[in-house]
Amino acid sequence: MSLIDALKGSEFANQWILDPKMIYLNHGSFGATPSAILEKQSEYREKLESGPVRFLIRQMEEMFELSRIKAANFVHASPHDLVFVQNATTAVSTVFRSLHFKPGDEILITNHTYAACRRLVEFICEQSGAHLIEACYDFPINSPDVILEAVLSKVTSRTKIALIDHITSATAIIQPVAAIVKELERKGVDTFIDGAHAPGSIPLDLENIGAAYYTGNCHKWICTPKSTALLHVRRDKQDQIHPLVISHAGHKAQPFTERFYWPGTFDPTPALCVGDAIDYLAAFFPGGWPELMQRNHDLCLEARNLLCQQLNIEKPCPDSMIASMATLPLTPPETIVFTDYKGVDPFQDRIFREFNMEIPVWCSPNPPTRLIRISVQLYNSLEQYRYLGTVLKQLLKSETA
Repeated sequence: MSLIDALKGSEFANQWILDPKMIYLNHGSFGATPSAILEKQSEYREKLESGPVRFLIRQMEEMFELSRIKAANFVHASPHDLVFVQNATTAVSTVFRSLHFKPGDEILITNHTYAACRRLVEFICEQSGAHLIEACYDFPINSPDVILEAVLSKVTSRTKIALIDHITSATAIIQPVAAIVKELERKGVDTFIDGAHAPGSIPLDLENIGAAYYTGNCHKWICTPKSTALLHVRRDKQDQIHPLVISHAGHKAQPFTERFYWPGTFDPTPALCVGDAIDYLAAFFPGGWPELMQRNHDLCLEARNLLCQQLNIEKPCPDSMIASMATLPLTPPETIVFTDYKGVDPFQDRIFREFNMEIPVWCSPNPPTRLIRISVQLYNSLEQYRYLGTVLKQLLKSETA
């Protein structure tokens, strides 16, 4: 497999403006927006800047509401229960800083919870005297039942809320959120589902999941411009939730969605593009989004299986726990290096510098493990992952030479 073949990407690659000299296998981190949607965003910005008052006061609300309604329909939710926020991390902060915790309350997370959200829970606990409780399970994993059992084993009479990722970030596994929500609800515990990677990656039915709170990014798998996410708040929970920024509508505005419409002067164009992106990507396939998601899922499984064969490693989780990303454990280096959110793992940096390939690598402390995560979006092709396998074999061999 040659670099030239890998650089071609798929037949859809020309719809994005990604660097044609780079093999981009990290859609999961920040997403990537098709050129047509960037052009649409530019149209909205030109309308805004050609007449700011005309656009923001006279024209924008109708367009904003249409985009929000399309987003709600996309995730099978009522528009009355869904608002736009900047990103999933903002959504988590919005809810947890609206709730009231007292000393002795317990907030349940897992050892696969996204790091930024863990930091938020640590802050809430420090401010309120609540306790962070962590349900732990290992990766590789052989069944979603392991996750359900781990979470339920940590529930007590003091558990107030659980924060559960729908698709974990570092380990890229689908967690059994519907079952978790159902079991926790029976025990009187609310659940916040962090679905940062879910919209556009897997079919969603938020009404059926039934979580008290749910968030999902739009800039990842729906491919909108950066800075738009969904926050869904169940009807019976809305009175106590207010935005991080209290603006003209006030914190008690009705309907619930009105509280989040106007945070002050802001750039609304990413949110306005959500409906456009949903329609645009659906048009690539006769079967629309279901066919698109199935294509990405199938390619992800094929790529993961290929890499497992090339690197002689076992599948770290069942196929049913994979969406459009997959994480593989690699042989850890002699010296484990842990990087913060601003840093890049030395192995990841080497792949980028020597092969102009962007793919995330993490080191995990318990047990000491190195992980690499592939993502699949329409612009990716199987040839890119085959080339990745060749590169990884070469680099891993050089580490032990």
